[in-house]
Amino acid sequence: MTRVAAGDEAVDRGAPGRPVRRSRRGRLGAWLKETAIVVVSALVLSMLIKTFLVQSFFIPTGSMEDTLAVGDRVLVSKLAPGPLDVHRGDVVVFKDPGGWLEPQAPGPGGVRGALADALTFVGLMPQDSGEHLIKRVIALPGDTVACCDAQGRVTVAGVPLDEPYLRPGVRPSEVEFSAVVPEGHLWVMGDNRANSQDSRFHLGDPGGGAIPLRNVVGVAQVTIWPLDRATVLRNPGATFADVP
Repeated sequence: MTRVAAGDEAVDRGAPGRPVRRSRRGRLGAWLKETAIVVVSALVLSMLIKTFLVQSFFIPTGSMEDTLAVGDRVLVSKLAPGPLDVHRGDVVVFKDPGGWLEPQAPGPGGVRGALADALTFVGLMPQDSGEHLIKRVIALPGDTVACCDAQGRVTVAGVPLDEPYLRPGVRPSEVEFSAVVPEGHLWVMGDNRANSQDSRFHLGDPGGGAIPLRNVVGVAQVTIWPLDRATVLRNPGATFADVP
């Protein structure tokens, strides 16, 4: 079968006297249909990944410096808590349990705001910090966490911690505290302790400063942006190895 161009049409010459004509409009419609299927499939896949597997978040403050800097984007695994456990030393993203964040200024409105909300919903834009925080898990349910020992260190279950992830020059804590982490809760602190309003400053809240495990969105695994800061966020297991 031979195809030739004929003005605004493509003509497929099959059997003599029986030309089959396919207009450009028909080809355009087929292309648009295929493109729409691909785009919708990609959006659905992205939304499923964001809902059940991983989600990206934007770091707005310096409370986790130097591990995470302002403007970093991180990928968060949503398999923990759930199929996987949360461990001491993990960096977790969690929803504000109430009163941890200052009221946020309203975002952009109109078409721009609607587009940003839609892209965030399907996972194509990182989640902002409107109702989320990111900190490091220091103590688990049932642990007694306190500061400070004779060397100024945080202790968990009486075991002093040597914390390599702290920002250089920052003390483990400028305030003294002692708390028992309730069941179903986590004690979290920022790596930049001098600039982190974490569990230490919410001792009078429900949970005694600890956050509900149900508020945890997931565990941060990788810094993906900017590229010169891309790295795997490894759990400092040795820091907590002696904690029972």
